[in-house]
Parts: sequence; C-alpha cells; structure tokens
Amino acid sequence: MKKVYYFDYNATTPVHSEVLEAMMPFFKESYGNPSSVHTFGRETRAAVDSAREMVAKILGADASEIVFTSCGSESNNLVLKGLVSFHCKAKNHIITSCIEHPAILSTCSFLEESGYRITYLPVNENGRINLSELKEAITDQTLIISIMHGNNEIGVIQPISEIGGIAGKNGVFFHTDAVQTVGKIPIDVNKINVDFLSLSAHKFYGPKGAGALYVRRGIDMHPLIHGGHQEKSRRAGTENVAGIVGLGKACEIAMRDMDEEFRHLVSLKEKFCKGLMEKIPKIRINCSYENCMPNTLNVGFLAIEGESLLINLDLKGIAVSTGSACSSGSVEPSHVLRAIGVPVGYIQGSLRFSFGRFTTSEDIDYLLEILPPIVEKLRSMSPLWDG
Repeated sequence: MKKVYYFDYNATTPVHSEVLEAMMPFFKESYGNPSSVHTFGRETRAAVDSAREMVAKILGADASEIVFTSCGSESNNLVLKGLVSFHCKAKNHIITSCIEHPAILSTCSFLEESGYRITYLPVNENGRINLSELKEAITDQTLIISIMHGNNEIGVIQPISEIGGIAGKNGVFFHTDAVQTVGKIPIDVNKINVDFLSLSAHKFYGPKGAGALYVRRGIDMHPLIHGGHQEKSRRAGTENVAGIVGLGKACEIAMRDMDEEFRHLVSLKEKFCKGLMEKIPKIRINCSYENCMPNTLNVGFLAIEGESLLINLDLKGIAVSTGSACSSGSVEPSHVLRAIGVPVGYIQGSLRFSFGRFTTSEDIDYLLEILPPIVEKLRSMSPLWDG
C-alpha cells in the first residue's frame, strides 16, 4: 500500500489506538441508554460521567460545567444562540473578530439578520486583535465577546486571558472557540477568564461527532435542541456514549503526552520552515512564530494557484490544505489571509501545513524533497511568474 504523508492535522486527526480501544465496548457489550435506570443504563451513565470528569480536568473546570455536544460548531452555536435567546434582546450587541471560524461568523451573520448588532474587530499583520480597540467597542448593550483561542488557518493565539479580564471588568460574557488548542497547549479556564469554551474531540485524536462546551457555573442559557432532560436540559437527545468516552480518553492522553508532543511539533515546524527558506524562493510565511500554535505553518507561494499545488502534492501522497476544511469548495480568497494583509499574489498560492503526533522527521524530509520541484514546475507555467 502506498504511504500517505498527512499534513492536515488542523482539519482532523486520526483516532488514537487507545481511544478506539476505550470506545469499542460501547458499540457492543455496553449499549444501554444512559437515561435508563437498569444496570445497562447505569453502566453507560457511569462511563459518561467519567468522561465528563476527564474533560473538566483538562480545562481546570468542574464536571458540572461541561455540556456534551456533537462538535465545535454546535458548541459555538449553542453558546451564541442560547445566550442571546435567554436574554431576549435585553442586550443586543456581540463582539467578535474578523478571522473567526465560519461557525462563529455564520452564526453572527444569522443573529445580525435577527436584529443583533455585531462588531467585527480587525487584526494586525500577525492576526491578533488590539485590546484597546476591544475596550472601545464595548457598550452598555454588549452581551458577549467571542474570540477564537488559536486560529485554524494561521495558528495565531489570541491574548485570551487579557480579553477575559476586560470582559469581566465590564460585566460582559466571554466565549472562546478553543477547538484548535485544547489538547495541544495547557488551558485553565479560570486563569484565562472565560465563561464559555468550545472544543471538539476529532482535533486531538478523538472521534468525530463528539464535542463539548464549558459553561461557567451559574450562567443560564436556552438549549438549541429541545426534548429530554439530558445534559441538565441544555442539550436534549440520547448521548453519543461511545463518542463521549472517546473524547474523555483523548483528554486523558493529551494531558499525559502534551509536553512531549509540544516539543515534537515545534521541532518539526522549525525543520520544515528552515527547509522551505533554503529551497524555495519567493515564499511568504503567513503567521508569526511568536504567539502561534506549535503545529501550524501557513505558507504563500508567489505566482501559483494553491489548488493546483494541493492537487500535485496529493498525487505524490501528500495531504495538505488551502485553509479551513469547513470552507473547502469556496472560491473566495481566505478571509483570514485578507484580514492580515497578505498580498493577493501570495493569498492565491497559500497552503496550510499542520503537523501532529504521528508526523515524523522523515515525513518532513519527503515533503521538502517533493515540494520544490512541483513549485518550480507550476511557476514555469504561470504567466504571473517573472523568474
């Protein structure tokens, strides 16, 4: 079988073998409904509760503050729609950034059409918001601030703790989409001053279809899904027990291996970046090393169409991305790269390389061997390339 070189860990990750092993009994032997009072139900309820404790632990939270969902997008929708619905337009202003994930931007657009006022904060060339501009944007009508922790396209990490402090001083709720950071860097919800935090299992070696929302104790909101009383009436529907167990196990593994994996990812990123600079002219690194995820590198190749580069790499068994997997198929240039001022000639030829625990130094060697001649070939055919 042909070896595949996977450099798209920000899109999704393979399920860890220990996670799969932990999940398997809940597809076969332990199949009870967690809401049932008999032995089968109590057994799965205990597994869900155990996973909830593990998710809480990785966040420095209490288990009662964890709501299980299907994914990060649902968590984001739940906090924004659930909170504004509960407050019934008593406050009608939301602050976010212009480089958020589509799950936030599309939800804000929906709420805007429903009469809410949205402020989209700009970012600097490294993708960070200006805290002074955030302070100026807050009014007595501001209900919530939602700023992504680590950006999925360029990997920039926002000053979350400072943002949370500003929100708290002004009596404003604060949510962060931490889908790309949970399991990769340490997070303590109390230290970073958040009221809500979204996460998704499949971004750190857990299964797809399992996510969670941290909701600080004492905060009320309406559910998106009405029905039974699951998740303390915040998310109706029979729990995805196997997925939740997998999420809990992924959290356990992440806490155990985070330091070692962080060092591994940094070394891979440094090796790849150094190799790119040596082997390929006219490239642009679209993200700063400072305040950036350890596994993410967004690179612009001048005078090349990104999709063509992606396809040529795919033919060589190399999987990369042109940006967010949730935006694939869009013909619009990346809103993130436009926001940080990347020149058009580089935006069209930008690729995101994201590494993971199973990426090896030899994989980087192969990528650095295959990528330069493909770039050279595509540039030789481009009318925009002047050599």
